[in-house]
Amino acid sequence: MPSSSSVLSSPSSMKDKQKKGEVMWPRLVANKLLGRQLGSYSFMADYPSFDIMQEMEDLNSISNPKKIFNHKDTQKYKVFVSTWNVGGVPPTDNLELEDWLDTKNNAYDIYVLGFQEIVPLSAKNVLGAEKSKVAMKWNSLIRATLNKSLSNSQRCEELKVGERVKVYPVKDGCKFTTQDFRCIISKQMVGIFVSVWVRGDLRRFIGYPSVSCVGCGIMSCLGNKGSVSVRFRLHETSFCFVCCHLASGGKEGDEMLRNSDAVEIFSRTGFPRGPFLDQPKKILDHDRVVLFGDLNYRISLPEESTRSLVAQKEWNTLLEKDQLRGEVSEGRAFDGWHEGPILFSPTYKYYPNSDEYYGCIQRKKGEKKRSPAWCDRILWRGNGLKQCLYDRCEAKLSDHRPVRAIFTAEVEVLRSANSLKSFFMSDRFHHIQDPLELFSNEDYSLNRRSSLEL
Repeated sequence: MPSSSSVLSSPSSMKDKQKKGEVMWPRLVANKLLGRQLGSYSFMADYPSFDIMQEMEDLNSISNPKKIFNHKDTQKYKVFVSTWNVGGVPPTDNLELEDWLDTKNNAYDIYVLGFQEIVPLSAKNVLGAEKSKVAMKWNSLIRATLNKSLSNSQRCEELKVGERVKVYPVKDGCKFTTQDFRCIISKQMVGIFVSVWVRGDLRRFIGYPSVSCVGCGIMSCLGNKGSVSVRFRLHETSFCFVCCHLASGGKEGDEMLRNSDAVEIFSRTGFPRGPFLDQPKKILDHDRVVLFGDLNYRISLPEESTRSLVAQKEWNTLLEKDQLRGEVSEGRAFDGWHEGPILFSPTYKYYPNSDEYYGCIQRKKGEKKRSPAWCDRILWRGNGLKQCLYDRCEAKLSDHRPVRAIFTAEVEVLRSANSLKSFFMSDRFHHIQDPLELFSNEDYSLNRRSSLEL
């Protein structure tokens, strides 16, 4: 099975591989006309070929009799998810990301960052070969922000109070070993870009990373709109994150185009099944699923009424006319999905580098109307996810504000029999004749939530 990942940290190697593997969008048009599914499973990462390494480990565990008997525990991880439409504006060398990524006061186990319009959606960018320079720049800034060094005293303090460290403490005397964040998946489709980062000590527990791209733009196949979905397995739990940029437009009925894009994404997204054909193939087959991005749903009110209610911060009144909530309540889109309470201002559309909504200043001749709206959203589905935070950030790079959510994710962890030393030393271990009696039924069970409510 060929490798699906390339080394992110080697620009020269990456450039050579991209020249071999560049996919021209006209070819994708041909694939659409011929009914072929949109293509490449390739992506960039810090670790090359670690999907194959995971498969080898799985094969080894089957052939190793010491690992035959096992049971499952549940652990919780903190997951940071954010979406940001950057409006085709490239990042500067000194762009500050600490506030957005919340690295000054908190630390998370996994960061899933989704962008829209990292390049302008021009014909050249939509129809031409992928240009990765801007994506590499974003990854460089993200890496630097996540891996800013802390003093030993700060790390010792984190060791004492941090829930994250309690899961996998790494100590050397009173010093805390640096937990560098590493990129496990980085994928771009025209302007949509997803970058996934994990703590270095979690790397060995991650397997089967994969990507799937769906173009919903011109001819319902080009990548100016659509999705980049990423998936991986952490321990025994599968995750899928779907970064979307749905159809734009503020006219009545345009919400149906967005619904149609969502249906296409769920229908056409697919992942490899793995060597034993036991890995999830479709988005909704995964254990933990988050969908996020510029979903582009607007507020179904006259522009003047919308602006007046925004000025008064009447969020509940505005949300009654929010298109996304309306489509969900009518059963026309995202059935069974959840969204946290929206307690923040609409995230679109601003003048760049300004706190003023577009249109508040006297319009120039020919300028389009753009009422404020909550275009940028984060939804999730399934048990085992609890949203702890849902807010926006005040970065003023583009005409959108970033939106972020913090989740606590329950993860099943497989415990091999030869690692349960404490069990064999306990009162429960008596003269057992049958090895299968080592574990009672309750050891195999996992406390799962029957529903997810906010």
